[in-house]
Formats: sequence, C-alpha cells, structure tokens
Amino acid sequence: MSSQLKKLHEIIDPVAEEMGYEIVRIAMVNSATGGDVTLQIMAERPDGTMLIEDCEKLSREISVIMDVEDPIAGEYVLEVSTPGVDRPLTRRKDFENYAGYEAKIELSVPEDGRRRYRGLLQGVTDNLVRIKVDGEVYAVDFDNIHRAKLVLTDELLAAASRKQ
Repeated sequence: MSSQLKKLHEIIDPVAEEMGYEIVRIAMVNSATGGDVTLQIMAERPDGTMLIEDCEKLSREISVIMDVEDPIAGEYVLEVSTPGVDRPLTRRKDFENYAGYEAKIELSVPEDGRRRYRGLLQGVTDNLVRIKVDGEVYAVDFDNIHRAKLVLTDELLAAASRKQ
C-alpha cells in the first residue's frame, strides 16, 4: 500500500468506524483522459449491508475531514459506494466470510510459478488464503495478494438477495 493510501486510511477509517461503517477499499483513480482524479471509497456496515443513505452520510463526513486535513494535492472527486455484489476482497475477514463462493485472486509475485487463481474460496488459516481450483486447494500468502474479487454467480446473487 502506498504511503498516500496509508495516510488516507489513517484519516478516513476512524470517521467511518465512529459512524458504524467499515472501509473495504480506498483507491485513487485517474480518469482515462488524465485530467480528473477520483477518490473511491467502498464501505459497508459490519453486517455487510450499505444503503444509499449510508453512502450519502459517510460522504458528507469524509468531505468535511478531507477539507480540514487536505491530504490530496489538487482537485479530486469523492465517490463513496458499496462494494457491490462482485466485491473486491481486501481484508482477511472477506476471504473467511465469503468461503464457498467463487473468486479470482491475482498475486503480486507468483507462488510456485502461478500468479492467478479462479476457484472456490476455502477460508483463511493464519496468513494463508485457501482457494480450490480444479479440485486442488492452494494456499496463497494474504500479503502477496495484489487483487481479489468475487465472481458474479447465481449462488452469489441469491446470497445477496437474502441479505437485503
């Protein structure tokens, strides 16, 4: 994680936690044209839900603290959203909570000659995320995961509709 993202977490996480939310991901995204920068914040309640009204409230509070702290040089657009159904997996608890669902994992550095996995999450043991691919279970180092997300499947959609 870059030092800028660490600083943003230090500023934003306490605000979200005080309001009863958890930050899933913070990202700085440059527009395709190279002009605008968007500060994307994905958040949810501890039970995994998040309403539009929650996003609005959190956005207002984050805007205030960002104006005071001013950690980003230049102009940017603030975007607060839910992680969505095919959410990114960024925390150890995400890999545990979504065990049994299909996911894609991309590593920063290949392990045993492999960088990408797509299969059923099996949970987390110590610092190892387990994923079952074609009948074989792989254990990858959580700290080596560059990007991970759930795959949109009928099972995931059904689980999401039960949650609402």
